[in-house]
Amino acid sequence: MTAARKKISDNLQRIRDNISASARRVRREPDDIQILAVTKAAEVDDIKTLIDLGVTDLGENRAKQLVERAEEITAWLGRKKNQPPEPIRWHMIGHLQRNKVKSVLPVASMIHSVDTLRLAEEIDRRAEQGGLTVDILLEVNCSSEPQKYGVSVGAVAHMVDQISTMEHLRMVGLMTMAALSSNPENARPTFVRLRELFEDMRREKIGGSDFRHLSMGMSQDYEVAVEEGATILRIGPAVFE
Repeated sequence: MTAARKKISDNLQRIRDNISASARRVRREPDDIQILAVTKAAEVDDIKTLIDLGVTDLGENRAKQLVERAEEITAWLGRKKNQPPEPIRWHMIGHLQRNKVKSVLPVASMIHSVDTLRLAEEIDRRAEQGGLTVDILLEVNCSSEPQKYGVSVGAVAHMVDQISTMEHLRMVGLMTMAALSSNPENARPTFVRLRELFEDMRREKIGGSDFRHLSMGMSQDYEVAVEEGATILRIGPAVFE
């Protein structure tokens, strides 16, 4: 085993152990929590190693890099004898401009960053043209930071109702980003707010039967996110560094 492979393997084991411990503290099943490896700063060889270690959900912040990375990994898999246990699923997790939707849709299995009705309408239109149904998450600005993208908390239920009428979109949950901080506990109020909003909407049957995911928590605060109900953790540096 090379040093790079051992480092990533050890990092993954540490992350999984931390997720299990956090889940046990709040009586959750660790298997209900998905690691989404954020590859934006990773070398391609490290991504290949990660796939060989069984991680098949990969996220990119930028549309161009998402398409390029997906094409490169697809070509590599086409030459590879031992295939991963599950298909690779690419996630678009960064801000998405409407003029990039066409290029992203053939690649992304889920878009985490839908933050306007106009973007949802463009995704729906392009999905119809391509004969696709696209899984999306609504990005919510729970921390009320003016520099952050995302729908305000008060507008979420109405927007989910509107998007749920679009035939080629499947609304599967909510996403948020906490303010960057060296103290993971500072992220907890943001995660609590998203979970409470999610639970209120589920009780009121807003969003439908597929509305089940909370995408929240990154390398610095994923253990807190697990305690507050995250189902998808977007982890980058903790995997690769």
